[in-house]
Amino acid sequence: MTSMTTNTRRLTVGQALIEFLANQWTVDGDIRERTIPGTYGIFGHGNVAGVGQALKEYHETRPGLMPYHQARNEQAMVHQSVGYARMHRRRATFASAASVGPGAANMLTGAALATTNRLPALLLPSDTFATRTTDPVLQQIENPRDTSIQVSDAFRPVSVFFDRVERPEQLFSIALAAMRVLTDPAETGAVTIALPEDVQAEQLDVPVEFLQPREWHIRRPLPEKGPLARAVEAIRTAKRPLIVAGGGVIYSGAEDALKALVEQTGIPVGTSQAGGGSLAWDHPQYLGGIGATGTLASNRLAETADVVIGVGTRYSDFTTASRTAFQDSGVQFVNINVQSFDAYKHGSQLPIVADARETLEALAGALDGYTVDADYASRIAAEKATWDALVDESFAPSGLSRPGQTEIIGATQKASDPTDVVVQAAGSLPGDLHKLWRVRDPLGYHVEYAFSTMGYEIAGGLGVKRGAPDRDVIVMVGDGSYLMLHTELVTAVAEGIKIIVILIQNQGYASIGHLSETVGSERFGTLYRKQDPERLDFQGTEILPVDLAANARSYGIDVIEIAESPSAIDDLSTAIATAKASDAATLIHIHSDPLLYAPDGAGWWDVPVAEVSTLPSTQAAYEQYVGERAKQRPLLG
Repeated sequence: MTSMTTNTRRLTVGQALIEFLANQWTVDGDIRERTIPGTYGIFGHGNVAGVGQALKEYHETRPGLMPYHQARNEQAMVHQSVGYARMHRRRATFASAASVGPGAANMLTGAALATTNRLPALLLPSDTFATRTTDPVLQQIENPRDTSIQVSDAFRPVSVFFDRVERPEQLFSIALAAMRVLTDPAETGAVTIALPEDVQAEQLDVPVEFLQPREWHIRRPLPEKGPLARAVEAIRTAKRPLIVAGGGVIYSGAEDALKALVEQTGIPVGTSQAGGGSLAWDHPQYLGGIGATGTLASNRLAETADVVIGVGTRYSDFTTASRTAFQDSGVQFVNINVQSFDAYKHGSQLPIVADARETLEALAGALDGYTVDADYASRIAAEKATWDALVDESFAPSGLSRPGQTEIIGATQKASDPTDVVVQAAGSLPGDLHKLWRVRDPLGYHVEYAFSTMGYEIAGGLGVKRGAPDRDVIVMVGDGSYLMLHTELVTAVAEGIKIIVILIQNQGYASIGHLSETVGSERFGTLYRKQDPERLDFQGTEILPVDLAANARSYGIDVIEIAESPSAIDDLSTAIATAKASDAATLIHIHSDPLLYAPDGAGWWDVPVAEVSTLPSTQAAYEQYVGERAKQRPLLG
């Protein structure tokens, strides 16, 4: 494999890429770790002779150079990468290799998830022949107006970086550019390198320099003096300041800096889903989640806040309650973000484009002597105490045979340890967890809610466990999301990865069912029922005879079934203790009543209602919608 030129080696494109990736290192202060510690791959037409062959060859000749992991679904490969990336605060992720056509297309949802969450994932979809000698080939898309379009072009809008290696010598510049974006906090997300199947297997002379260890230093931009001074002035004159902590606090390791600032100033904190863990739940300044699924404490203070300090948040519609959360007529936004796109949101005139940790430390120094007044401090304490009491009440076992979801969360919380990680993504659970889960560790809360992907939970949980092998990972998933993508349970069994899956069976789509009611559609199409042969709908009472516990057991995973009884919550607590004591992955199956809701947090989410309808339920919903929409604030004015 050594060429006649001493400074090069003769390798295929696939081999060169894998060896290159194995030698990339991320450096963040005193931390140095492999940027790509492993590769997932499902091999088929397109990559079996390229990346697949390279992984096999290095497995035999240089074991450990690039560990390979199986998956059962290409989408799940990316989900695992994202789960791992968050636990490593965006310093590391996995590569995911897929075959031509449907294999590549299966990764699109994962790519969108990674980019929306601002979390790194490296995607290596295969393309058809670059030479086009064999054309068209199996699984090739043909566009008569542009014959260069391939399936992988669909990755362009959902990737933060996309390029195609159409000639072997292009690999060098493309690979380096991809790594730059992957490790840049301001740009990171899904990074896609499309690899035509013939090019993957072609040989080239690879400069030895390309294969040497290379370090990528995480940028931590300091706040500029002018923007910092203007922000400090706004905060010092504020009467009711409020911090919105987003994922950027976690990714920059800024939780200690945030804690120091709020203890110094008394400014309260509400968190987005990604910001969960920024402060421990029992910290006096922590009010819980904010926005559409937020707590009553956070949302009441948000309503009157005169200065909102956003730290590492992208201000999604859930965080802002669809722009109804902040009602003060003169509210100002101090937006701290490494990405200028987010820093300028809400028409802010006080953006700080900088690292969260560096900026919070700078603010602490500049705000020396500033504290909120006594009345505001008393209000913060009172709102927190009131909400904490509501949570305690919602956690109390009801004795019902089918407990509510809040009781299940409460039992899980009580049975978990402070460093355990709860993983969730879609359905009604994210909203309830955002309000109720009492986070005790900066990395203990992992709810993927930027893309809210049904089916993320189990695959994401595996990635979390790979990223934090010393922690227990508790995956909470509803039956609807479980049915979307449960096959990665096989991966857990195959690799001996211990996760605890709590499968909540409520016979349908609980979240959308509730939303359907609020828009006047009366849970249409959201129940798991047998089809009525006359009405041709699924709104009857005959429940499907589906046994999800048996399905999970068929994969070889340990299963504990909680019987419907007044002791269901106590039995759940015992089951979690058993699962935590085990070395194997365990799934716990429990029934719940989807009509028992969590305490109201006074948040709103803008979901349009049909303006014209013959249904009384829709007519009533539209009237209520118009009233809520009237509270929305325009961008300016």
